Amino acid sequence: MAKAVRGATIGLLQSAARLSRTALAERLLAHGFYAGQDKIMLALSFENGQTPSQLATLLGVRPPTITKTINRLTSQGFLEKRVSGDDGRRAYVYLTGTGEDAIRSIEKSVRKTEKLALKGFDKKEQRALTRLLSKIEANLTGVPFEDEDEGEAVEEEV
Repeated sequence: MAKAVRGATIGLLQSAARLSRTALAERLLAHGFYAGQDKIMLALSFENGQTPSQLATLLGVRPPTITKTINRLTSQGFLEKRVSGDDGRRAYVYLTGTGEDAIRSIEKSVRKTEKLALKGFDKKEQRALTRLLSKIEANLTGVPFEDEDEGEAVEEEV
């Protein structure tokens, strides 16, 4: 048996991530969204009325990036900014009615892309993949891995 090529796993992971982002971006574009806009929309559908700083932290992007995306979504009619009643320097971002209606299209696009990516995987393989990707994410972020099956944080040695 041939020896595994060093870095092959990370290369496959990068390729799968790139291909899944491309497939999702194509679906989202059909609904008027550009890549990355879906993350803001979904974050606001979970908790409407967040500051740009909160969204940037949640999504792991820089504030200028989030501001540009929020401005574009606002001009598209999906979001609106409201000034805080307590602090006139602080603005909160909310979904508009049009934005709330668009959430279903975004969620449908995500589901279809995931279904395509996981075609041929049984439920056990899907759960295993989710667990493994969660461990990779924990390793790379430095956040302890929380094993849902075990109900506790699992420290991994690096």
